[in-house]
Amino acid sequence: MKGEAIVLGQIDGREVAAQLVDGRLEELALSLDGFAPGAILRGVVGRLMKGLGGVFVDLPDGARGFLRQTKGLAPGQRVLVQVSGVAEPGKALPLALRLMFKSRFAIVTPGAPGLNISRSLHDEGVRGELSALAGQAMAGADPDLGLILRSACGEAASDEILADATQMRALAEAVLADVNGPPELLVDAPGPHELAWRDWGTPDLLDDSADALDHHGVRDQIEALLSPEVALGGGASMAIEPTRALVAVDVNTGSDTSPAAGLKACIAAARELPRQLRLRGVGGQVVIDFAPCPKKDRHVLEQALRKAFRPDGQDATLAGWTPLGNFELQRRRDRLPLSGWVAS
Repeated sequence: MKGEAIVLGQIDGREVAAQLVDGRLEELALSLDGFAPGAILRGVVGRLMKGLGGVFVDLPDGARGFLRQTKGLAPGQRVLVQVSGVAEPGKALPLALRLMFKSRFAIVTPGAPGLNISRSLHDEGVRGELSALAGQAMAGADPDLGLILRSACGEAASDEILADATQMRALAEAVLADVNGPPELLVDAPGPHELAWRDWGTPDLLDDSADALDHHGVRDQIEALLSPEVALGGGASMAIEPTRALVAVDVNTGSDTSPAAGLKACIAAARELPRQLRLRGVGGQVVIDFAPCPKKDRHVLEQALRKAFRPDGQDATLAGWTPLGNFELQRRRDRLPLSGWVAS
């Protein structure tokens, strides 16, 4: 179908949410075992690991996390932390001390005071009304608490926005006051269906029928993502193969031997790569072996990469070219690899 669709369903009894644009899979959320990104926990600080540049934190159920922010922390101290990513097998969960309490319309930000409105809302009248609602929701709150009203507020009723922001403020205040005690899960991460409602906006179609995943071809598109090969059109392709150390990407022109074939294949790969990494759930260090193209055209390719990764914001860092002519980038591991989810 044309337009945006959100499809909700289950695979092997586990929740799945998919966002499609004109029938193509653009976003995928899968249920996780254990503590998922966004969960807020009370933990106990362990011994400072100077060689690792951080500190381990004891979490509920025998889990361990790792904090890179160590200033002011002491062994045995109780801390409130938020899971910031997905750990590789056998490694500690990445944690952050900066908490965010996020809902569909509002984000409460302890330690980042101020009342802010989403930059995507440009109408001055709307921004003025939302600023008034933000002030009302945070009246009398701790001055260390901040509030962000999200872009979804542009289509919502004032009472709905106020109730949502007030609820997030109350949750934040309750959690921040609950520092003492043993390791405990205080706020669970949203499941795939809740996350889709919270973060993916209002679609043209919401389908949660029993056969929705099959009807929209979501299962087939997930199956295609399990293959390393990605067709780029015109016979070009790229292969995406995660290893323990990095993600290797190889771009090929295929049967096209024209002078412009290399650059065309490289630009197509640059445009498609962020989507593929996101849906496959792979990150960390990414090394791209682009198809041969003249050095004078590298700036064109870099522009295409930067434009493609711009929606990822700070989640992706483009490092540049290596002496051997490969391109390196870093992408935050924010979800479980799709291959691991299917295998489990």
